[in-house]
Amino acid sequence: MQPLSEEEIFCPYCNECISVLIEVSTETDEYIEDCQVCCRPIVFHIEVDEMGEQSLSVRAENDVW
Repeated sequence: MQPLSEEEIFCPYCNECISVLIEVSTETDEYIEDCQVCCRPIVFHIEVDEMGEQSLSVRAENDVW
């Protein structure tokens, strides 16, 4: 089981600050999770650089990076 990291994000729809659990990974990943407040789909993009540092960005489902 991968370790988890708690992150605070702002929903791209309702702009509420929510706390989410993110799997600590060594690979770049993208997945969708519904907002805990407004229930709309948030796209989570986890990027891992060559140093192994993980960064998280979120966007609305229909937005492009």
